[in-house]
Amino acid sequence: MSLNGKVALVTGAAQGMGRSIAMRLAIEGASVVATDINGKLVEQTTIAIRELGHEAIAVGADIGDIDDIDRVVDEALNAFGRIDILVNNAGVTRHADIMDLTVDDWDRIHRVNARGTFFCLQRVARKMIDGGRGGRIINIASIAGKGYSGTSNAAYAASKGAVIAMTHIAAHQLGGYDINVNAICPGVTRTAMSQATAVQRSQNLGISLDELEERRSATIPIGRANEPEDIAEMAVFLAGPGSRNITGQAFNVDGGLIMH
Repeated sequence: MSLNGKVALVTGAAQGMGRSIAMRLAIEGASVVATDINGKLVEQTTIAIRELGHEAIAVGADIGDIDDIDRVVDEALNAFGRIDILVNNAGVTRHADIMDLTVDDWDRIHRVNARGTFFCLQRVARKMIDGGRGGRIINIASIAGKGYSGTSNAAYAASKGAVIAMTHIAAHQLGGYDINVNAICPGVTRTAMSQATAVQRSQNLGISLDELEERRSATIPIGRANEPEDIAEMAVFLAGPGSRNITGQAFNVDGGLIMH
């Protein structure tokens, strides 16, 4: 178990990529602090982890709220005394044409995806610096942040571009403390959030969900969408010893949809 003795904080861990990441980190030996705005559902993640024989606690929290971020960090430290790994996974979106986006859409998306991600990074990095043991910060961005035109909307793409930019700057400024900061940029991934946008997109196009998924898979060079576990595997690598000299990078996990 490559992460034995480590403590990992995973946001948006109730379902989808966040749940898969939390489970895989635990399987690799990490104690897990799983947080999500859906407190009841994220508790199911920690129950599953504990059933596998690993330590985990659940914290219901809104990552767009700074006070909630501080509370999550405090609860993690109270439970385990340290945070070695942060996975900034919490995110929101909706399917919308650029001309249909509202001010409320923009504020809601950036509140969680950009603002929340940054202040989680900042608050946890402070504790990593104080601990003097270094750490790993993994931000879940998106190929939308690199200009993928199939994104759910322009505000979401902008928020994920912000995540990529803050990853680069944080890696530069935190490297001296032995804190590695990287981003994962998923492509089309089968999650509850992506399913909701797919349903809306298929209705707008007047086609079935199956036909939409066939069209979407046909655009992916490898011929298939991601499963949440594909993202979890990359997160485990970036959290583990094999990535000790990798920082400031934004890795695509997308079956070849974009190649930069």
